[in-house]
Amino acid sequence: MSLKVIILAAGKGTRMRSNLPKVLQPLAQKPLLSHVISTAQKLTDEPVITVIGHGAQQVIDVIGTEGIQYAKQLEQLGTGHAVVQGDAHYEDDDTVLILYGDVPLTLQNTLTDLLNLVDEVHPLALLTINLDNPSGYGRIVRNQHHLVQSIVEEKDASFEQKTIQEVNTGMMAVKGQYLKKWLGQLSNTNAQGEYYLTDIIAMCVEDGFEVHTTQPASEIEVLGVNNKSQLQSLERQYQAQLAEDLMAQGVTLLDASRLDIRGNLTVGQDVTIDANVIFEGHVVLEDHVSIGPNCVIKNAVIKAGTQIKPFSHIEQAQIGQNCDIGPYARLRPGTDLNSEVKIGNFVETKNAQIGTGSKINHLSYIGDTEMGAGVNIGAGTITCNYDGVNKHQTVIGDDVFVGSDSQLVAPVTIESGATIGAGSTITKNVPADTLTLSRSKQLTVKGWQKPTKP
Repeated sequence: MSLKVIILAAGKGTRMRSNLPKVLQPLAQKPLLSHVISTAQKLTDEPVITVIGHGAQQVIDVIGTEGIQYAKQLEQLGTGHAVVQGDAHYEDDDTVLILYGDVPLTLQNTLTDLLNLVDEVHPLALLTINLDNPSGYGRIVRNQHHLVQSIVEEKDASFEQKTIQEVNTGMMAVKGQYLKKWLGQLSNTNAQGEYYLTDIIAMCVEDGFEVHTTQPASEIEVLGVNNKSQLQSLERQYQAQLAEDLMAQGVTLLDASRLDIRGNLTVGQDVTIDANVIFEGHVVLEDHVSIGPNCVIKNAVIKAGTQIKPFSHIEQAQIGQNCDIGPYARLRPGTDLNSEVKIGNFVETKNAQIGTGSKINHLSYIGDTEMGAGVNIGAGTITCNYDGVNKHQTVIGDDVFVGSDSQLVAPVTIESGATIGAGSTITKNVPADTLTLSRSKQLTVKGWQKPTKP
């Protein structure tokens, strides 16, 4: 006996008005379906059964096949028909958990509570929720003893049934043998002409079983997405939830409504994040890190005490302790800063390893560079690392001083203690503890007249 999860993900999502299948629409830059699969894979080591239809190949291409078994629903004939497509993937003694690819934020704990209601005596359990406005949802019909009797879809409900506030979320857990039996008895004689999965509830009751229910802690866990407006609304609710989680960990958010986390953010103590900051991928902020407004940080580790000033962009970079970055700095992939490094305004780095205490204060590009400790790079300095075909490395030793507006033409090595005069173009290796400069002769032409218009 094992747990099998079936995710229904075959719908077209016409109201999205997009060529992208609905389940691939992004929430926090991650497909809706990926959120559901991630949660399902925390519950079981078995492959997740995903029923696909519209844009099936797109879904497979984006989501992949690791830990997933796909079943195709060639015709969309209702939720019951969709679950039938997964029949071959579970056994009679399995428990089957049914989820939806457009309901992305259900918590693992909520689903565990649902699964715990299923046993040999109670072969079916439902996840329900009470809504102030239940319009559009199937209603949970109970008898005088408060026992579930059936689910009535909105279009089939009577006026009295439409006043019921407890509604079906669509998520349920069912014993495999009964699921197969009840699916085989489904009929499409209803207002939609579809095979409703919800009809198995009444079948369960008719077979003499009680249907147990549980509810999530928050409505956000069961919100589905049918159009761009709902997607945007869920995005903001999700981001607000993530912001609350950060503040519960002690993070200071100067404006919790202007923060986007599009991946995983790990934080230490006494972290401060200003407004309009975007985190993507896997980001680590250690103790006492401060992030200024309007920064974008992707796949980066920022160590303790570092300050990131406004409008800085950081991607696939490692930043050491007590560094000072920005404003308007761009640290591109392969940047690795040791401690107490200063990267100033309008400085760009790529594939650069920079030693302790070195400074690149403004208007410079440092790429494919290995730099030692205590180096000072003057304004307007660039490493000329690309010859049009290949990249070449610049090596700079400890305590080097490079004057402003210098060009270091790679491959080139500047040994420790060397000084480069301002305005130099360096094409050859520079010895240690020397002054090196290259300049054309300065001329003054006496009696020269500026040209004038006729």
